[in-house]
Amino acid sequence: MIAILFVTLFTLIGFGFSIWVSMGVSGALYILIRGDVSFRIIVSQMVGGVDSTTLVAIPFFIFAGNLMNRAGITKKLADFADFFVGGFRAGLAYVSIVVSVIMAGVSGSAVADASSVSSVLHPIMKERGYDDTFSASINASSAVIGPIIPPSIPMILIGVISGISIGKLFLGGVIPGLMMALLLWIVATVESKRKKYPIVKSQISLKRFFVIFKDTFLAILAPAFVIAGVVFGFVTIVEVAALAILYILFLSLVVYRSIGVRQLFEVFVQTAVFSSSIMIIFAVVGLYQYIVASEQLGKQLFNLVQSLNMGKTLFLLFTTIFFLLMGCVLDAVPVMLIFFPVLLPIAKSLGIDPTHYGVIVVLNLMIGLLTPPIGALLFIQTKIANLQFNTLVRAIWPYTVALIAVLLIITYVPVLVLWIPELIF
Repeated sequence: MIAILFVTLFTLIGFGFSIWVSMGVSGALYILIRGDVSFRIIVSQMVGGVDSTTLVAIPFFIFAGNLMNRAGITKKLADFADFFVGGFRAGLAYVSIVVSVIMAGVSGSAVADASSVSSVLHPIMKERGYDDTFSASINASSAVIGPIIPPSIPMILIGVISGISIGKLFLGGVIPGLMMALLLWIVATVESKRKKYPIVKSQISLKRFFVIFKDTFLAILAPAFVIAGVVFGFVTIVEVAALAILYILFLSLVVYRSIGVRQLFEVFVQTAVFSSSIMIIFAVVGLYQYIVASEQLGKQLFNLVQSLNMGKTLFLLFTTIFFLLMGCVLDAVPVMLIFFPVLLPIAKSLGIDPTHYGVIVVLNLMIGLLTPPIGALLFIQTKIANLQFNTLVRAIWPYTVALIAVLLIITYVPVLVLWIPELIF
């Protein structure tokens, strides 16, 4: 029966149906064929899939990121980073990395970061002589930092379905996120030297510093407030997200006066569309989780791991390969929501810390956003930079390898993930 479910799912995806339609139809077909389960279970499980107040944080963080972009705050952050690192040979590549790290503290979404940062930086990079493949590669790969450094929408999802502390997951992503930024910085430096990009003279002066600092200081505080709320725990995740929105609205409407009522309405619509696409997947995943539980898939996998005498090292390697491959062909959200709850008990039985395992899975699936045939971040960059998909795939491999290197390091050196959460909690 479980084979019919997944064969139907992949067949529908192959014919071009959206992921939530494919999951909903295949799940409903399973219920009909099984026959011993009431059809009403479909509705109840789908409602149960989204029955969590913590999920409200997702549209809040998405709205905050969209608002920063529409109000021109992302451009101000880029100017701030450009003042400090823009004068190097790979200056604007460094700017992309720095802005992605800062934006990660607000939106928590790789797709949102890729769209906002790239739309601001790509025209400037082209004007300064960077070729399209270089700018698209660094903008796409640096966007992966977004869901790793807190806040993180994928980590919120994992926390909701597994009961793992979302605060611990957030803090567990800090060091891996900074490691990613460092390795991408190194790759960008090597690539810029190989391409012989010129060193741009930066207009550094104390007067210009104070002008830029005055213009961006309040904007930089937005991610600082979010991270402080998570670290000190004086508000919940949902409250942190709501406060971030209020603060960014204050900046946009009162301080910078850079957005009007019409633009604000467009941000609401954009957020509603993107958020609903996540929530409907969460609903159909509720049905899938019921099916997986009724088929005792978790127990079968647990017995399989025991029969293979698979230790911690081999299991981590297996799940790394599994989630990397799944991230290449499927959307990250359903893969995470279906398979993480199944594999987590096995990880626990082998002595793997749940927070460590959660961060590993998120990074695996986010790297999948850079790999064909799906490669959501690649498709965004091909549209912005007007590139062929295959051209970008060939150009981005050094950055992908760097991110996989970080993945392998944190997989087998768990202290890099667990040190800050254990220090704070």
